[in-house]
Amino acid sequence: MGIGINNSLPWKLSEDMAHFKSTTSGHPIIMGRKTFDSIGRPLPKRRNIVISRNPEWQHEGVECVHSLEDACKLVAGEEAFVIGGTQIYQQALPLSSKLIVTEIHSRFNCDAFFPKISAEEWTEVSRDARQSEQNDFTYAFVTYQRV
Repeated sequence: MGIGINNSLPWKLSEDMAHFKSTTSGHPIIMGRKTFDSIGRPLPKRRNIVISRNPEWQHEGVECVHSLEDACKLVAGEEAFVIGGTQIYQQALPLSSKLIVTEIHSRFNCDAFFPKISAEEWTEVSRDARQSEQNDFTYAFVTYQRV
């Protein structure tokens, strides 16, 4: 499942951004440094945690850690959201109990991908299918729980 190209989203879908904002507001968000760079600023009303291998990297309004394990320690006991990129998703998937995924039913040129969601490990528990108001495609907000 494609999630990005050239460190940005390959589509414009305001409904997805609104869903992301309402879902993650008030919660910690964990991301890799490249994902943070693509956003360009800390997201408001969320605790922004960025994983970077560079021990010198820092940004105002962001907590910097050097591993997913360190990020998990910071948010222990809280519902936190991992928001990218590919390497962080790959590391976080085995630790996750729930996935909230926007499935866009169209093809896009991508160079970044979400790990495969295995039916043996995950079960779909909700699907909210919609038609984009601004694009010629359908999409769905899908929630998976670990089996």
